[in-house]
Amino acid sequence: MSTPPIDWAHHNGNGNLKSQDSLCAVAEFEEFDFSKVLDKPRTLNIERQRSCDERSMSELSIGLSPRLLASKLENFPRPGEHLDHAFSPVHKSGLNTPRSLLLDSHSILPEAWEALRRSLVHFRGEPVGTIAALDNSDENLNYDQVFVRDFVPSALAFLMHGEPDIVKNFLLKTLRLQSWEKKIDRFHLAEGVMPASFKVFHDPVRNRETLIADFGESAIGRVAPVDSGFWWIILLRAYTKSTGDSSLADQPECQKGMRLILSLCLSEGFDTFPTLLCADGCCMIDRRMGVYGYPIEIQALFFMALRCAMLLLKPDAEGKEFMERIAKRLHALSYHMRSHFWLDLKQLNDIYRFKTEEYSHTAVNKFNVIPDSLPDWIFDFMPHHGGYFIGNVSPARMDFRWFCLGNCIAILSCLATPEQSVAIMDLIESRWEELIGEMPVKVCYPALENHEWRIITGCDPKNTRWSYHNGGSWPVMLWFLSAAAIKTGRPQIAKRALQIAEARLLKDNWPEYYDGTHGRYIGKQARKCQTWSIAGYLVARMMLDDPSHLGIIALEEDRQLKDPVLKRSNSWTL
Repeated sequence: MSTPPIDWAHHNGNGNLKSQDSLCAVAEFEEFDFSKVLDKPRTLNIERQRSCDERSMSELSIGLSPRLLASKLENFPRPGEHLDHAFSPVHKSGLNTPRSLLLDSHSILPEAWEALRRSLVHFRGEPVGTIAALDNSDENLNYDQVFVRDFVPSALAFLMHGEPDIVKNFLLKTLRLQSWEKKIDRFHLAEGVMPASFKVFHDPVRNRETLIADFGESAIGRVAPVDSGFWWIILLRAYTKSTGDSSLADQPECQKGMRLILSLCLSEGFDTFPTLLCADGCCMIDRRMGVYGYPIEIQALFFMALRCAMLLLKPDAEGKEFMERIAKRLHALSYHMRSHFWLDLKQLNDIYRFKTEEYSHTAVNKFNVIPDSLPDWIFDFMPHHGGYFIGNVSPARMDFRWFCLGNCIAILSCLATPEQSVAIMDLIESRWEELIGEMPVKVCYPALENHEWRIITGCDPKNTRWSYHNGGSWPVMLWFLSAAAIKTGRPQIAKRALQIAEARLLKDNWPEYYDGTHGRYIGKQARKCQTWSIAGYLVARMMLDDPSHLGIIALEEDRQLKDPVLKRSNSWTL
């Protein structure tokens, strides 16, 4: 029997949110079947019903061991199995939501929404994004701009709350900026490059507003953002999925924008790997941190953007050509990442026993990694049951650091196999103190220290050990962690992390990041009222309250990418 809709919150005259009814009491997660709530038809007028299949939920219970869960994956409907059919209608949070998923009734949701709305940026009367931070205590630098990367959690929050127009405006404005001529000094950037950020300039003389974009020419380090284009495609798919409206993506301008982005990253060159070669500082970790080469974050976003583009491109003459190129690249990329970037106890032991200077295609140590380069910390960090995608793989170099964003995106995009996804969550649970601590979530682990820090970061004073990108804790990572936890049927991980964050975030005024080995201290240079800290919390909370929101961002497993066979070129034929 259906239940009449009840809004969990409403707007007052000033646009602020006020809690309407107290949320349901906390119960046990075992009462709820995630595979049922995610299997929803694509329709705007949807009546949501409670699903309580006790037999199915027993498979997802907290008491089930990760190993047993992994062994049953092939025979059990996976959480997220039907994500591509999931739909997220408006005003969902709290409506007939399973009691097992709700947190305490004293949430900070109203305050978070009020803060998010204060960050809105308007251009000629329409909201077009959110600024990076509202903190005016120090020099703004570029924190008063709208970043493509930073806006994504804000966009997801608005989509989940039934306010897609803001996201549509943002997508169209950034698309217009992509077409601008991009010049740094005397060098012209490629046509498909998306801006890192933009700001609204009020011209008092002409009495009009204009947009000013930054493609990297004003950024610290002058690095163009590789991830902006990927996030734009991912967000376009999220908008289409949330609204059920494909007319925006079908517009010739959007189709051309996607093709321009794809032309950049699918171009042929000298690479013998399907991964994407990148400079240091081209992604969320936007300062020198030794992530040059083939960083896991970019490869996971690259994979997800390619899969989203396959769903969005029109099968016309130009679209079909790109779809064929994407399909080939996805097969090679998934094989490469799952084989060479994956690390668990077995693989660690194999690397420990590697022989070097191997020649020919029969080589086991394909990248000529020296076993002595294995860091001491990795042997204690790696649990018996668990694994993760390491930070980087290139000739004679493996970066064994754990990076949160790349591993979570690998789960959401299905770059990770179902077994690997389970193993990543096993690792997080096994190393909770190191990766979650007193403020979720570590952006990477461990921190660079001493001589290694001097060489790799260039003595960057902002990236001292356990601070900022060098092992700092970032609240925005909550939404990545929560989405991955829900997709793998481990919502208790998301709930536990959110309870930790809720105890401090509002009291600390939504800092950008936290410092220390356990995230105990507000970052020494952290901006307050950081917008993506606010939005990251909102998205995580709304997904936990209503798991069907996961369908906006997560993808289903592509059966064609399962156990792919990588064909060698004719040059290998004897």
